[in-house]
Amino acid sequence: MKRAFKNMSRFKLCAFVWVFMIALVRPNVAFVQEDPVVVIVNGIKIVRSEIDEARLRLPERLRNAPLQSVYEMLVNSLVDTKLVAAEARKINLQNDQEVLQQMSRIEDQVLERVFLSSYIQERVTENALANHYKKLVEANKSKEEVRARHILVETEAQAREIIAELEEGADFAELAKTKSKGPSAPKGGDLDFFAEGQMVPSFSKAAFSLKKGEITPSPVQTQFGWHIIKVEDRRPLQPLDRSEIEEQLRVSLSRDIGSAYLQELRKKANIKRFNIDGTPIANVNSAQ
Repeated sequence: MKRAFKNMSRFKLCAFVWVFMIALVRPNVAFVQEDPVVVIVNGIKIVRSEIDEARLRLPERLRNAPLQSVYEMLVNSLVDTKLVAAEARKINLQNDQEVLQQMSRIEDQVLERVFLSSYIQERVTENALANHYKKLVEANKSKEEVRARHILVETEAQAREIIAELEEGADFAELAKTKSKGPSAPKGGDLDFFAEGQMVPSFSKAAFSLKKGEITPSPVQTQFGWHIIKVEDRRPLQPLDRSEIEEQLRVSLSRDIGSAYLQELRKKANIKRFNIDGTPIANVNSAQ
């Protein structure tokens, strides 16, 4: 039983660390809203904030699903945890040496999370957000975005036939309407403006290699099929309005603040590192 417990506890510890990283940029739900009881197991209450925390441990696909669709699963999981923990206490497993060691490690991680969360939230001010947004805009000032059309077909041979038609003077938008299988076909293949990185790599690379009015001389392959791309226009990258990226801005600033503080602590600390087997790390310079 203890071996099974050890495997389970290691898994939960890893999950806890992962949730901790997310929690640094999220408010503590228990403190910012009412925390109602959602289930009682043998007299033990499980509250809404426990559901929210358990949801953060889910894979991204489920974590982003509507709460109602995963609610029953989360409740059942927490009920199972309470029931198994109660059985473990019956055999005094809470006093097991490994359990105590892991609880000590978890205590350090909880202290780290709560301290950093408070430290970061105090510094994510309106002025700090405004300055962070300004820096992001400045950093992207020299970048460009393009407005492009494309025609998407199944095979390379089809794409080459279309390129031949274009070289003979056919209208790109009209060909896109009749021959493209992409969702932009009704709009003549118009994708509007996009920046580098917003499209799949091979598509983006081809589009940004073209000048205004140019068409790819050969088909471009992606996982969606074969593309012929025409760049209609190029312009300096237009920054998104701050209101459109407010949440991402907070997350980015929070990460920067947390990272800078940890780096500061490391510089002041006396840290001695060893190899994975515990042996001293050789001084490369002196060895040479």
